[in-house]
Amino acid sequence: MVRSMNPVVVAPSLLAADHGAFAEGLAVAERAGTGWIHLDIMDGHFVPNLSFGPQVVAALRPRSRLHFDTHLMLLHPDRYVEAFAKAGADRITVHAEADHDVARTLARIRELGCAAGIAINPDGDPSAVLPHLDAVDLVLCMTVFPGFGGQAFIPAALDNVRGVAEARAARGLSFRIEVDGGVTPETAGACREAGADTLVAGTSFYKAADPAAAARAMAGA
Repeated sequence: MVRSMNPVVVAPSLLAADHGAFAEGLAVAERAGTGWIHLDIMDGHFVPNLSFGPQVVAALRPRSRLHFDTHLMLLHPDRYVEAFAKAGADRITVHAEADHDVARTLARIRELGCAAGIAINPDGDPSAVLPHLDAVDLVLCMTVFPGFGGQAFIPAALDNVRGVAEARAARGLSFRIEVDGGVTPETAGACREAGADTLVAGTSFYKAADPAAAARAMAGA
């Protein structure tokens, strides 16, 4: 067990908010005091769903001071990082499995002034991210297969979290480890124990009777 030294952050996933009222979805996260909002960008190719593009991010940016944690589930993420950086993303995460030069894309994200993240799917090999750990601010280990919200948590995916956490400790690094998919007050503790410090919560946050209380429970507060 290699727990993180970083403070735990809960990042509500806007994908689970009312799509006709994204600005209110931001406000709910702000009132809950999370500090972050997770933006799922899907292209219908890398994952079997579509969400929204940089124009929506740009429209939301003036409405919130939340940290825009932007997850590009795109087949060619390198083609879009500049657009999302200009739209107001604070952090841009790209998949190791996508079709691009990962090292070059991560370097470009940082050149654009954003924090850089790398993601792997539940069945991904953690060794795919290990060469890039010195170049990232966050590693996202998916705990469902990306594409749709509301899926059940995959416990075996925590093996990826543990592997990345062990590598982080061995190298004396401080990047964040994020989990996304099926995170609830019931599953969050196992995520934190495995080494995660950034928890993406969609349905469990936005459908909660008290989103702020749900976020505190997931953070272990």
